[in-house]
Amino acid sequence: MVNVYYDTDVDLSVLQDKKIAVIGYGSQGHAHVLNLRDSGMNVRVGLRPSSLSCGEAEAAGLKVATVSKAADWANVVMILVPDQTQKKVYEEEIAAKLKPGDTLAFAHGFNIHYDQITPPESVDVMMVAPKGPGHLVRRSFENGSGVPCLIAVHQDFSGQTKEVALAWAKGIGSTRAGALETNFKDETETDLFGEQAVLCGGSAELIKAGFETLVEAGYPAELAYFECLHELKLIVDLYYEGGLSRMNYSVSDTAEYGGMTRGTKIITDETREEMKRILKNVQNGTFAEEWIKENRDGQPLMERLRTETENHPIEKIGLKLRQMMDWLPSNDKLETPA
Repeated sequence: MVNVYYDTDVDLSVLQDKKIAVIGYGSQGHAHVLNLRDSGMNVRVGLRPSSLSCGEAEAAGLKVATVSKAADWANVVMILVPDQTQKKVYEEEIAAKLKPGDTLAFAHGFNIHYDQITPPESVDVMMVAPKGPGHLVRRSFENGSGVPCLIAVHQDFSGQTKEVALAWAKGIGSTRAGALETNFKDETETDLFGEQAVLCGGSAELIKAGFETLVEAGYPAELAYFECLHELKLIVDLYYEGGLSRMNYSVSDTAEYGGMTRGTKIITDETREEMKRILKNVQNGTFAEEWIKENRDGQPLMERLRTETENHPIEKIGLKLRQMMDWLPSNDKLETPA
């Protein structure tokens, strides 16, 4: 069992005398800094002078500085730029600004766990990782609720790192739902495995395979899209609300029986063995080395795979069908035909 902390367990005052810099103003960055600001914390945003987010952050009433100036001013620095750019940003603009007793914070353990960033022993190193996208972290906070998070301590020079991590979790609203205590290793490895085998990799390939099977058998692409992608949200929402049993309870008996008797023919022993291999590559650093090299080479494989996904028939028919769904949130970048 992991330890879980809620609002009543946490003293927010341990952050109130700190100067906090959030590096980055993307999905997580904007949520953390705005929620902390609204919780009464002394915060500012660190961004490149050329960043398009500078104007957006200033319009939200936030103080904005360059990354190096923000890191120099602060005694708590949260790095919320993408994993693949953290090492460069840290080495060029943050490392030299860290002072003994400062706190270096992350929302994902990749760069610490795989030794891309090695902070000096004289600073605290912690993690606060909300288990949801930044827009949900912000919206939930504004609505008086919160998104659960993970907290972890990698270095505890001051002896107060856990208390600071919990205060940060409370400041962004996560202890309203619960902050679960873990470590950098477990957070990183479970997160990467989940993304690759289930959430982003496994589910996408399952959707494409189902769609392709129906279309190759002569069924209209529109029907295949609805059955294999569109309706998946209904099922996932049931999982989210009450687990596997909630889903089985809510669907028809026909669907429940068909799913329970045929699902194991899709997820076979061979699939489970492949999952174990994926996990092993996460644990032993093989994936991390591959991803680091991919970025060093300019992301050639990433770009090729992105293009293949964009050109898949399910994306073409999906664009057409989603134009019928005026209840969906708009996304001009993704939904505009080339």
